Amino acid sequence: MTAETHLQGVEISAAQFFEIWHHYDSDGNGFMDGKELQNFIQELQQARKKAGLDLTPEMKAFVDQYGKATDGKIGIVELAQILPTEENFLLFFRCQQLKSSEDFMQTWRKYDSDHSGFIDSEELKSFLKDLLQKANKQIEDSKLTEYTEIMLRMFDANNDGKLELTELARLLPVQENFLIKFQGVKMCAKEFNKAFEMYDQDGNGYIDENELDALLKDLCEKNKKELDITNLATYKKSIMALSDGGKLYRAELALILCAEEN
Repeated sequence: MTAETHLQGVEISAAQFFEIWHHYDSDGNGFMDGKELQNFIQELQQARKKAGLDLTPEMKAFVDQYGKATDGKIGIVELAQILPTEENFLLFFRCQQLKSSEDFMQTWRKYDSDHSGFIDSEELKSFLKDLLQKANKQIEDSKLTEYTEIMLRMFDANNDGKLELTELARLLPVQENFLIKFQGVKMCAKEFNKAFEMYDQDGNGYIDENELDALLKDLCEKNKKELDITNLATYKKSIMALSDGGKLYRAELALILCAEEN
């Protein structure tokens, strides 16, 4: 069965949702936009009509919002809001725990328990279990393992069996995912280390809120296309959520500003 065929279903399984997402996110950048989004909307309408089904109110509102928007962009969260699913698996996409980038950063700190800079399968399993419990859903361990594996397949862009900050951040609605903007301003390790030492003005090994403020102001000035200085307070609040009692160490800031080197 194809992704287009799955759209005809009254309910969609987690595996089918996975296939739909990867079919329409054809460039694998973590969201649908432009032609990808327009193709999805057109084929969703055609599939529902072919199956003798009307668009649900959620689908209709989605089509009205994005159908003619040439600059529209959606992530996995937005897609999960409109496709009817038969499993509990997608409930965590609708969980109110992750309402903002700041919430997400605090969650990341909690589940990256060993401060490795990524979440492995066991840490991800704990994360999903807690989210489903918050939604009052109890599931068997075997099912939780299955959901964890599907999550890795969905989000693990480089197929290394673990999730980095930017990969798991796809759980956020696109509008709330400020990390998308920072993708275009990341530095190589040498540049990042030089910048960290420059803004760690007192040389104490970490950056405080005032030092981060100065760093972000300069980044906004140099990268006006990606970063809007009017959002400076939001950027700062979200990044400081990674800090240890107001102390933002090199490893945590590197998650935001340091590009991986192959």
